[in-house]
Amino acid sequence: MRVALAGRGLAARHGDTEVFSGVDIRVDAGTVVGVVGRSGSGKTTLLRILAGLAAPAAGRVEHVGFGYRPGDIGLLSQHPRLVSNPRWTLRRIVGEPAAIAGAGCDVEAIADRVGLDPALLDRRPSQVSDGQLQRACLGRLLVQKPRFVLADEPTAMLDPISTRAVIALLQQLVDDGAGMVLVSHQHRIVEARSDRLVELDGR
Repeated sequence: MRVALAGRGLAARHGDTEVFSGVDIRVDAGTVVGVVGRSGSGKTTLLRILAGLAAPAAGRVEHVGFGYRPGDIGLLSQHPRLVSNPRWTLRRIVGEPAAIAGAGCDVEAIADRVGLDPALLDRRPSQVSDGQLQRACLGRLLVQKPRFVLADEPTAMLDPISTRAVIALLQQLVDDGAGMVLVSHQHRIVEARSDRLVELDGR
């Protein structure tokens, strides 16, 4: 059985308002599924449901061909400050997955790979820019090596040159066998990188 992350008949509500319903999505290992839709159509909510951070109003999430373990799904948020511990240094943010696994990690090399100045590693989130913090979160993802990557507007904080570099790094994870769900307002990036598209209409 091919390894996949799938959502069947997913629905989401915010209070009494239906955000989306009847959404089917499946991302196989080594493939990219793009998610597009207007602002407010529920793209971020869909990723949170797939990541297990929110419960769907209806439908179910399936882990096909693998027994789920923490770390199998990595979420790269468009708002890095909301998902980063403000008391941690960037060094700890990047290296924590290796520490949890009891493995070694060359944090400086990871920082260099994602274009983050190693001199910033001992700073906290409040002492760096949004773009620099996003690079640290990407470095953390590279250390984590998840089966599936949920990338929510991963280049929103970055300039065009950095955008190309980050997309290339995410693609490397896919080339190494990870499945990816890619959300971006930049439709050309989604269309160019995706094996198939899921469109959310919203309500």
